[in-house]
Amino acid sequence: MTTISSPSIQHLTPSTTTATTTTGDPTPSTTTTADGFQFPPIYSFPPFFTLQPNAQTRTSQLTSWSTLIQSYCRAHHLFALSLIDALPTPLFTNAQLARKLSLRDARTVLSWMCTPEGGNRAEWITAGGGKAAKGGQGQEGEGSAVCWIYWRRPEEWAVAVEEWVERTGQRGTVLTLYELTESDATRREEFYGMDMELLQKSLQVCVKRGKAQIFGAEGSEGVKFF
Repeated sequence: MTTISSPSIQHLTPSTTTATTTTGDPTPSTTTTADGFQFPPIYSFPPFFTLQPNAQTRTSQLTSWSTLIQSYCRAHHLFALSLIDALPTPLFTNAQLARKLSLRDARTVLSWMCTPEGGNRAEWITAGGGKAAKGGQGQEGEGSAVCWIYWRRPEEWAVAVEEWVERTGQRGTVLTLYELTESDATRREEFYGMDMELLQKSLQVCVKRGKAQIFGAEGSEGVKFF
Protein backbone atom coordinates (compact mmCIF):
# COMPACT_ATOMS: atom_id res chain seq x y z
CA MET A 1 0.00 0.00 0.00
CA THR A 2 1.04 3.58 -0.57
CA THR A 3 2.54 5.10 2.55
CA ILE A 4 0.51 7.95 3.94
CA SER A 5 2.66 10.59 5.58
CA SER A 6 2.32 14.29 6.33
CA PRO A 7 3.72 15.45 2.96
CA SER A 8 1.11 13.37 1.10
CA ILE A 9 -1.77 15.06 2.87
CA GLN A 10 -0.62 18.65 2.95
CA HIS A 11 -3.59 19.44 0.71
CA LEU A 12 -5.83 19.24 3.75
CA THR A 13 -4.88 22.80 4.77
CA PRO A 14 -7.14 25.34 3.05
CA SER A 15 -6.66 29.05 3.53
CA THR A 16 -6.82 30.04 7.19
CA THR A 17 -8.21 33.50 6.50
CA THR A 18 -11.63 33.92 8.07
CA ALA A 19 -14.37 36.51 7.88
CA THR A 20 -16.73 36.93 10.79
CA THR A 21 -20.26 38.28 10.50
CA THR A 22 -21.89 39.55 13.67
CA THR A 23 -25.57 40.18 14.16
CA GLY A 24 -25.43 42.56 17.12
CA ASP A 25 -27.31 40.13 19.40
CA PRO A 26 -26.20 37.37 21.80
CA THR A 27 -26.31 34.78 19.01
CA PRO A 28 -22.77 33.55 18.20
CA SER A 29 -21.24 35.09 15.09
CA THR A 30 -20.88 33.14 11.88
CA THR A 31 -17.37 32.35 10.67
CA THR A 32 -16.65 31.79 6.99
CA THR A 33 -13.28 30.76 5.57
CA ALA A 34 -11.73 32.59 2.62
CA ASP A 35 -12.76 29.69 0.37
CA GLY A 36 -16.43 30.10 1.33
CA PHE A 37 -16.95 27.36 3.91
CA GLN A 38 -19.38 28.57 6.56
CA PHE A 39 -19.04 27.18 10.05
CA PRO A 40 -22.13 26.54 12.19
CA PRO A 41 -22.98 29.09 14.93
CA ILE A 42 -21.70 26.73 17.65
CA TYR A 43 -18.18 27.15 16.20
CA SER A 44 -18.23 30.72 17.59
CA PHE A 45 -19.20 29.55 21.08
CA PRO A 46 -15.96 29.34 23.20
CA PRO A 47 -16.94 26.27 25.30
CA PHE A 48 -17.27 24.27 22.08
CA PHE A 49 -13.46 24.01 22.06
CA THR A 50 -13.27 22.26 25.43
CA LEU A 51 -14.91 18.85 25.83
CA GLN A 52 -17.42 19.01 28.65
CA PRO A 53 -17.43 16.53 31.59
CA ASN A 54 -21.21 16.06 31.74
CA ALA A 55 -22.00 12.87 29.80
CA GLN A 56 -25.13 14.16 28.04
CA THR A 57 -23.53 17.48 27.13
CA ARG A 58 -20.38 15.72 25.98
CA THR A 59 -22.32 13.39 23.66
CA SER A 60 -24.12 16.35 22.12
CA GLN A 61 -20.80 18.15 21.72
CA LEU A 62 -19.13 15.12 20.12
CA THR A 63 -22.05 14.82 17.72
CA SER A 64 -21.67 18.49 16.74
CA TRP A 65 -17.94 18.05 16.20
CA SER A 66 -18.53 14.96 14.07
CA THR A 67 -21.04 16.80 11.90
CA LEU A 68 -18.66 19.73 11.50
CA ILE A 69 -15.67 17.53 10.61
CA GLN A 70 -17.68 15.61 8.03
CA SER A 71 -19.05 18.81 6.47
CA TYR A 72 -15.63 20.47 6.43
CA CYS A 73 -13.93 17.46 4.83
CA ARG A 74 -16.70 17.08 2.26
CA ALA A 75 -16.53 20.78 1.33
CA HIS A 76 -12.74 20.62 0.95
CA HIS A 77 -12.79 17.17 -0.69
CA LEU A 78 -10.67 15.60 2.05
CA PHE A 79 -10.74 11.89 2.70
CA ALA A 80 -8.23 11.75 5.57
CA LEU A 81 -6.95 14.01 8.33
CA SER A 82 -3.59 14.04 10.06
CA LEU A 83 -3.96 15.43 13.57
CA ILE A 84 -0.61 17.19 13.53
CA ASP A 85 -1.50 18.96 10.26
CA ALA A 86 -5.18 19.58 10.94
CA LEU A 87 -4.95 21.14 14.41
CA PRO A 88 -3.70 24.58 13.21
CA THR A 89 -6.34 24.79 10.45
CA PRO A 90 -9.70 26.57 10.86
CA LEU A 91 -11.32 23.18 11.44
CA PHE A 92 -9.91 22.93 14.96
CA THR A 93 -8.64 26.49 15.53
CA ASN A 94 -10.91 29.52 15.67
CA ALA A 95 -8.55 32.47 15.22
CA GLN A 96 -11.30 35.00 15.94
CA LEU A 97 -11.91 33.51 19.38
CA ALA A 98 -8.27 32.60 20.00
CA ARG A 99 -9.59 29.14 20.86
CA LYS A 100 -8.59 25.74 19.56
CA LEU A 101 -9.36 22.11 20.26
CA SER A 102 -6.44 20.48 22.04
CA LEU A 103 -4.63 17.48 20.56
CA ARG A 104 -6.08 15.29 23.29
CA ASP A 105 -9.65 16.47 22.71
CA ALA A 106 -9.32 16.25 18.91
CA ARG A 107 -8.14 12.66 19.33
CA THR A 108 -11.13 11.98 21.59
CA VAL A 109 -13.53 13.38 18.99
CA LEU A 110 -12.06 11.31 16.16
CA SER A 111 -11.93 8.18 18.32
CA TRP A 112 -15.61 8.66 19.15
CA MET A 113 -16.36 8.99 15.44
CA CYS A 114 -14.73 5.57 14.97
CA THR A 115 -17.29 3.91 17.24
CA PRO A 116 -20.80 2.63 16.49
CA GLU A 117 -22.11 5.40 18.79
CA GLY A 118 -20.33 7.89 16.54
CA GLY A 119 -21.79 6.28 13.42
CA ASN A 120 -18.45 4.73 12.35
CA ARG A 121 -17.71 7.98 10.56
CA ALA A 122 -13.93 7.68 10.92
CA GLU A 123 -11.21 5.05 11.11
CA TRP A 124 -7.66 5.34 12.38
CA ILE A 125 -5.03 4.23 9.90
CA THR A 126 -1.31 3.61 10.18
CA ALA A 127 1.43 5.24 8.12
CA GLY A 128 1.18 2.25 5.77
CA GLY A 129 -2.51 2.71 5.09
CA GLY A 130 -3.72 -0.14 7.29
CA LYS A 131 -5.86 -0.10 10.39
CA ALA A 132 -4.17 1.48 13.40
CA ALA A 133 -4.09 0.20 16.94
CA LYS A 134 -6.97 1.21 19.18
CA GLY A 135 -6.72 4.89 20.02
CA GLY A 136 -4.99 5.84 16.79
CA GLN A 137 -1.47 6.20 18.19
CA GLY A 138 0.25 5.29 14.93
CA GLN A 139 3.93 4.45 14.59
CA GLU A 140 5.56 7.79 15.35
CA GLY A 141 3.74 8.99 18.45
CA GLU A 142 0.34 10.48 19.02
CA GLY A 143 0.81 13.57 16.85
CA SER A 144 1.39 11.42 13.75
CA ALA A 145 -2.03 9.75 13.80
CA VAL A 146 -4.01 9.78 10.56
CA CYS A 147 -7.70 9.08 10.30
CA TRP A 148 -10.07 8.33 7.43
CA ILE A 149 -13.04 10.69 7.64
CA TYR A 150 -16.12 8.92 6.34
CA TRP A 151 -18.44 11.67 5.19
CA ARG A 152 -19.42 8.69 3.11
CA ARG A 153 -18.63 5.28 4.59
CA PRO A 154 -16.99 2.68 2.28
CA GLU A 155 -20.33 1.00 1.69
CA GLU A 156 -21.80 4.38 0.74
CA TRP A 157 -18.90 5.06 -1.63
CA ALA A 158 -19.52 1.63 -3.15
CA VAL A 159 -23.10 2.65 -3.95
CA ALA A 160 -21.93 5.97 -5.41
CA VAL A 161 -19.46 4.24 -7.74
CA GLU A 162 -22.03 1.63 -8.77
CA GLU A 163 -24.55 4.36 -9.56
CA TRP A 164 -21.98 6.18 -11.73
CA VAL A 165 -21.19 2.94 -13.59
CA GLU A 166 -24.89 2.37 -14.24
CA ARG A 167 -25.53 5.99 -15.21
CA THR A 168 -22.65 6.07 -17.71
CA GLY A 169 -23.23 2.62 -19.21
CA GLN A 170 -19.93 1.17 -17.96
CA ARG A 171 -21.22 -2.25 -16.95
CA GLY A 172 -19.01 -5.00 -18.36
CA THR A 173 -16.18 -2.54 -19.06
CA VAL A 174 -12.83 -3.00 -17.32
CA LEU A 175 -11.91 0.31 -15.71
CA THR A 176 -8.59 1.14 -14.11
CA LEU A 177 -8.60 2.58 -10.61
CA TYR A 178 -6.92 5.65 -12.06
CA GLU A 179 -9.86 6.14 -14.43
CA LEU A 180 -12.26 6.06 -11.50
CA THR A 181 -10.46 8.69 -9.46
CA GLU A 182 -8.46 10.84 -11.89
CA SER A 183 -10.11 10.86 -15.31
CA ASP A 184 -12.17 13.68 -16.80
CA ALA A 185 -15.14 11.29 -16.84
CA THR A 186 -15.36 11.35 -13.04
CA ARG A 187 -14.21 14.91 -12.41
CA ARG A 188 -17.68 15.97 -11.24
CA GLU A 189 -18.12 12.95 -8.98
CA GLU A 190 -17.45 13.10 -5.23
CA PHE A 191 -15.12 10.11 -5.44
CA TYR A 192 -12.84 11.99 -7.86
CA GLY A 193 -9.36 12.29 -6.30
CA MET A 194 -10.06 9.62 -3.68
CA ASP A 195 -7.06 7.97 -2.03
CA MET A 196 -6.39 4.60 -3.64
CA GLU A 197 -6.52 2.76 -0.30
CA LEU A 198 -10.02 4.09 0.37
CA LEU A 199 -11.12 3.34 -3.19
CA GLN A 200 -9.92 -0.24 -2.86
CA LYS A 201 -11.71 -0.60 0.48
CA SER A 202 -14.91 0.65 -1.16
CA LEU A 203 -14.53 -1.55 -4.22
CA GLN A 204 -14.14 -4.59 -1.97
CA VAL A 205 -17.68 -3.87 -0.80
CA CYS A 206 -18.81 -4.06 -4.44
CA VAL A 207 -16.95 -7.36 -4.82
CA LYS A 208 -18.58 -8.83 -1.71
CA ARG A 209 -21.98 -7.81 -3.06
CA GLY A 210 -21.24 -9.64 -6.29
CA LYS A 211 -21.40 -6.37 -8.22
CA ALA A 212 -17.76 -6.20 -9.35
CA GLN A 213 -14.52 -8.10 -9.89
CA ILE A 214 -10.99 -6.72 -9.47
CA PHE A 215 -8.21 -7.77 -11.85
CA GLY A 216 -4.46 -7.26 -12.06
CA ALA A 217 -1.50 -6.87 -9.74
CA GLU A 218 -1.17 -4.24 -7.03
CA GLY A 219 -0.56 -0.86 -8.60
CA SER A 220 -2.19 -1.76 -11.92
CA GLU A 221 -5.59 -3.04 -10.88
CA GLY A 222 -8.69 -2.88 -13.00
CA VAL A 223 -12.30 -3.43 -12.01
CA LYS A 224 -15.29 -4.70 -13.97
CA PHE A 225 -18.84 -4.10 -12.79
CA PHE A 226 -21.70 -6.52 -13.48
